[in-house]
Amino acid sequence: MTSQNSSPTPLRFSRFSKAECVLVLITMVWGGTFLLVQHAMTVSGPMFFVGLRFAAAACIVALFSWRHLRELTLFELKAGAFIGVAIMLGYGLQTVGLQTIPSSQSAFITALYVPFVPLLQWLVLGRRPGLMPSIGIMLAFAGLMLLSGPSGAELNFSPGEIATLISAIAIAAEIILISTYAGQVDVRRVTVVQLATTSVLSFLLVVPTGELLPDFSWTLLVTALGLGAASAAIQVAMNWAQKSVSPTRATLIYAGEPVWAGIVGRIAGERLPAIALVGAGLIVAAVIVSELKTKGKVAEAEAELEQETQG
Repeated sequence: MTSQNSSPTPLRFSRFSKAECVLVLITMVWGGTFLLVQHAMTVSGPMFFVGLRFAAAACIVALFSWRHLRELTLFELKAGAFIGVAIMLGYGLQTVGLQTIPSSQSAFITALYVPFVPLLQWLVLGRRPGLMPSIGIMLAFAGLMLLSGPSGAELNFSPGEIATLISAIAIAAEIILISTYAGQVDVRRVTVVQLATTSVLSFLLVVPTGELLPDFSWTLLVTALGLGAASAAIQVAMNWAQKSVSPTRATLIYAGEPVWAGIVGRIAGERLPAIALVGAGLIVAAVIVSELKTKGKVAEAEAELEQETQG
C-alpha cells in the first residue's frame, strides 16, 4: 500500500501576499489611465504633460508627508534621484521614439523590459531567477508581443527604435532600483524626490525636443491633476510593495497593464483582435505559472514554516 505522503505533488501554488495584491490593484489603475493619457495628448505635448502630471503627483505626496520631509537624508535624496532619472528616461525616450515609429512597434520594443529585469539582476547583481519565474517571464513576453501585433516586430535599429530600446532598459532599471532601495528608505520621502525629479527633467526636455507649450486648458489641468493623483498612488504603492516582492515577480504583475488597458478600452467601445486576446491570456498564465513552486521549493517552504512554528 502506498502512503499518501510518498508521492507529493511536484508543483504547488504559493499564496498571493498583501503586497502582491496591492501591485495587482495599482496595475489595474495604471491600465485604466491609458485612455485619459490619449485624451490629454490632444491638448498638450507629451513632455510638458508628463512634467505637469508628475509635478501634481509630487505635490500630492508632499502634502500628505510634509512633516516627514524634514527628515530627508542624503541617501534618500540620491535614491529618489536615481529612480526619478530612470522613470524620466523610460517615459521620455519612449515618447521620443513615438515621434518616428508606430505605436505597435513601440509597444513591442518596450515589452523587452520584461526579460531585461531578470537579465539585469543576473548580470549586475548576480541573482539568477528560479525555474518557474523564468517560464513566467517567457510567457509574459510572448503575450506582450502578441498584444503589440505582428507589425511591431520589425526592427531596423533606427534612431526611434534605439531610443525606445533604451527606454525599456530604463523601465527595467526603475523596477530593480525600487526593490534595491525599498527596505532602506522612507517610502513617502523617496517618492516625493523621485516624482519631483521626473517632473523637472520632463520640463527640461521640452526645449531640446522642440515641443510647443500648450495654451491654458481646464481639460489639461483637470486631467493632469487626476493622473497625478493616480501616479502618486502608483509610485507610493510600488515603493512600499517592492520591499517584499522581488523585481522579477513585480515585473510579471506589471506586465498585466496592457491587459487592463484593453479591458477598459473594450468597455469604452474598442475591439481587440483575437491574437491580442491570446496575448492577454498568456500574460495571465504567466502570473499563475510564476506562483507555482517546484517540489524542492515546497520542501524548503515547509521546513521554514516548521522552524517558525517550533520557535
